[in-house]
Amino acid sequence: MFALMQSTRTQSLYLCVDPPTGLKAVVAIHSEQLGPAIGGCRYLPYADDESAMADAIHLAQGMSYKAALAGLPVGGGKAVIIRNPHVENRAALFEAFGRFVDTLQGRFITALDSGTSTLDMDCIAQVTPHVTSTTASGDPSPHAAMGVFAGIRATSMARLGSDNLEGLRVAIQGLGNVGYALAEQLHAAGAELLVSDHDPGRLRLAMEQFNAHPVANEALVSTPCDIFAPCGVGPAITGQSVQQLRCAAVAGSANNQLTSLQVADQLEKRGILYAPDYVINAGGLIYVTLTYQGAEAGTITSHLARIPTRLTEVFAHAQAEKRSPARVAQMLAERLLYG
Repeated sequence: MFALMQSTRTQSLYLCVDPPTGLKAVVAIHSEQLGPAIGGCRYLPYADDESAMADAIHLAQGMSYKAALAGLPVGGGKAVIIRNPHVENRAALFEAFGRFVDTLQGRFITALDSGTSTLDMDCIAQVTPHVTSTTASGDPSPHAAMGVFAGIRATSMARLGSDNLEGLRVAIQGLGNVGYALAEQLHAAGAELLVSDHDPGRLRLAMEQFNAHPVANEALVSTPCDIFAPCGVGPAITGQSVQQLRCAAVAGSANNQLTSLQVADQLEKRGILYAPDYVINAGGLIYVTLTYQGAEAGTITSHLARIPTRLTEVFAHAQAEKRSPARVAQMLAERLLYG
């Protein structure tokens, strides 16, 4: 794990157990160069403890890059709570996690993420002020979707020559809170939607409300479309699946969409434009950071509006340098973080 921390330049890794509640938690702080680390709290099952730690480390690195490129005065961190099949008292579990967060004395601020809810954040808020995404501050998912929607328009303009999404075929992989909100916005813009999700109820709703076409999860990646939008959990594109893609661009809300930068190079060779995840999906982080700092709604909206501009800048750099946008985004973020 030290080798992974060194290769990603991760600053700190904290582990916590609380036997009475069954809590097993990890907090990774990648960087505090620009301010206190902020990042969501995931509550998911993992194959083993090492997988949970590695996930936290990679996600924390992405949060640092995301914050830097979004111009936010915060660093990057991530929390992971390993989900057990049976939890006697969920509220007590999250309160225990909140006490753990409080011991970090403001170096890490947590928020809603995959597997958690605003109610969980309320439990954390009972014991520490270092949390956002509570019911009072609001769910960041709609704002994350707004940023991705604007980013898809910018991606369409860069790759297809128009930001008019009417008739555009978009394949959305994952209909969680952000993916579903994105589907709603794309439908309103006239896009044709292909969707996949493990929850049949979500699929039915998307079919009824957005006239979406359901596709099996394993088949969506190879289904012809204009934009492939990964919106689930974990890497969506591997060295093998990149060869199956039949799209003009990849632009979605998921974190860590690619298994490696080599996959980004493969996309570039195939002529598939990639919108770097930590650029296009910064809307959620923008919302939770500025809400935590007490910013007004207008300030948040104007900051969200910068996402397509930054994405267009990354695309322009990549085209000029004949490199993948993923490599350009990483270079720009590390220049802001490390000089």
